[in-house]
Amino acid sequence: MSKRDYYEVLGVGKTAAADEIKKAYRKVAMQYHPDRNPGDKTAEEKFKEAAEAYEVLSDADKKAQYDRFGHAGVSGNGRGNGGYGGGMNMDDIFSQFGDIFGEDVFGSFFNGGARGGGGRGSQRARGTRGSNLRIKLKLTYEEIAKGVTKNIKVKKYVGCTTCNGSGAKDSGSVQTCGTCGGSGQVRKVTSTFLGQMQTVTTCPNCNGEGSTITAKCGSCKGEGRVYGEETVTIDIPAGVQEGMQLNISGRGNAGERGGAPGDLIILVEEEPHKELQREGLNVVFDLHLSFPEAAFGANVEVPTIDGRAKIKIPAGTQSGKIFRLKGKGFPAVNSYEKGDQLVHVNIWTPQELTSEEKSMLEKLAKSPNFQPNPDKNQKSFFDKVREMFQ
Repeated sequence: MSKRDYYEVLGVGKTAAADEIKKAYRKVAMQYHPDRNPGDKTAEEKFKEAAEAYEVLSDADKKAQYDRFGHAGVSGNGRGNGGYGGGMNMDDIFSQFGDIFGEDVFGSFFNGGARGGGGRGSQRARGTRGSNLRIKLKLTYEEIAKGVTKNIKVKKYVGCTTCNGSGAKDSGSVQTCGTCGGSGQVRKVTSTFLGQMQTVTTCPNCNGEGSTITAKCGSCKGEGRVYGEETVTIDIPAGVQEGMQLNISGRGNAGERGGAPGDLIILVEEEPHKELQREGLNVVFDLHLSFPEAAFGANVEVPTIDGRAKIKIPAGTQSGKIFRLKGKGFPAVNSYEKGDQLVHVNIWTPQELTSEEKSMLEKLAKSPNFQPNPDKNQKSFFDKVREMFQ
């Protein structure tokens, strides 16, 4: 099933500013929020779809890639089923975007929400989000043309398995924050000439986590993560280009103390081909023909990204002639368009000649048919050449 356009999901245009995108996301997310639609799977999927769209359109780099390449530019084989949003669970979404819904909005409207005692909307994000990782991935022409699945080893911060990312020595080492009472927020009421004003700020004692650690995990020293290695499976779509970035959500560095992980950003590099060159969607090959082959015509084989192909060279082919092999180029990432292969003909001039060869060429040089004249019938010239080489 194809994904809907992200701008359509949020109901904004491509020129929408960051504030407009944020406002639109909040509106859609509030409409389909699980606390407002308990047990409604359709609403839950639309809620995740909106989070997926916002995750891309709220990030300038991801938005630029999406505008240029569509879904292929911002997809990969990330967590779960391999994209944004759809591979995120509810905790991921609220951890990353919970602040957009406002402070305790669902706790006040729904008296505790689905989780009780504060609802989803008021739940504070745990820990610190991990940083993004950038890696370069070299691809051959053949891999680019057909698409490929790569398994790569990435050195990065991963969640600590000893404490399951909590950073605590054991469950008894995690205590409710005494400053905020576990809410992660501190409320302050001040009197002004307009009356009493209430402000809500992040708890300075627990940094909004709602809990504190009395004894740190010995393996990760309280960070909830350790430096290690992870094998990541990446689906590369056909038609990617040099310099293109693929963003894989949640496969970057693990966050501290259970925080959301960062993203893995793949920078595509093309391995040079020993015979072919790329020009956009087209592939270019320089074909060198001997003088007799160009004069008499010939059947030759040329390399393509799909293997080798035979082409017929007509008699009298001139240097600089371009033959086009339809559909033998690269596919476009975000459409059904496909490039061609262009075969540039070059006539090879011998650099060393025997005395007999020089004598034959000297005779030819005296013939008027040997002089360049595109408008003249050169049939008699070809006949003479055939006789000389028979």
